[in-house]
Amino acid sequence: MFIVGLTGGLATGKSTVLSIFRENGIAVIDADEVARKVLEPGTKAWKELRDFFGDEVLGHDGKVNRIRLGEIVFDNIEKRKKLNAITHPRIQSAMMKMAMSYFFSGHRYIVMEVPLLFETGKMLTFMHKIITVVCEDYQQLERLCKRNDFSEIVAKKRINCQMPLEDKVAKSHFVIDNSGNVDNTRHQTECIIKVLRRSKFTWYFRAILFITFLSVVFGVSHMVSNVINDAS
Repeated sequence: MFIVGLTGGLATGKSTVLSIFRENGIAVIDADEVARKVLEPGTKAWKELRDFFGDEVLGHDGKVNRIRLGEIVFDNIEKRKKLNAITHPRIQSAMMKMAMSYFFSGHRYIVMEVPLLFETGKMLTFMHKIITVVCEDYQQLERLCKRNDFSEIVAKKRINCQMPLEDKVAKSHFVIDNSGNVDNTRHQTECIIKVLRRSKFTWYFRAILFITFLSVVFGVSHMVSNVINDAS
């Protein structure tokens, strides 16, 4: 099995592309969904977040108010670092556990959506291929304003905090332009799926894993045999 990283900019359409992979029967891991589970009321991450930021980041139901939390950490580097220290390791660990579960279920590959894949660099080592989702600058701005109810000034500041899309494109194996309609995006995504399905890397990976497993088994057997011989 291999992992395909899906990334892009804010509001470029990563979720749309991820849903198309799902529709085609591809196993996917959504970082946003994982983050919500990691921060569910009562979890260790939730408790640490509450202890550090206080109840102002919690809603009436006890769940983390992500919009309010974002407002607090956006202009405060130290608080943003603290948030990342609390959440990122747990999110990454949960995502890798899900990936291993898919591997043992027999999936040839999975698509893992990681918005800050290039910015953090933490997950890059595990990615065999990377897809970046882009759209026109004005569309990204409009979509972000509409989705999060941001002013244009706030939306621009949020966008500018991430790596420029052209830099992400330069580091990617595939690019999906989500400037058009959903059918166009679906066509681009399904073309990539065809390429990924032809990849022989999964069999190479399994062969390496099998050889490693055999090496460990034979190594352990040899050690046991030596112990028995010494004892006799």
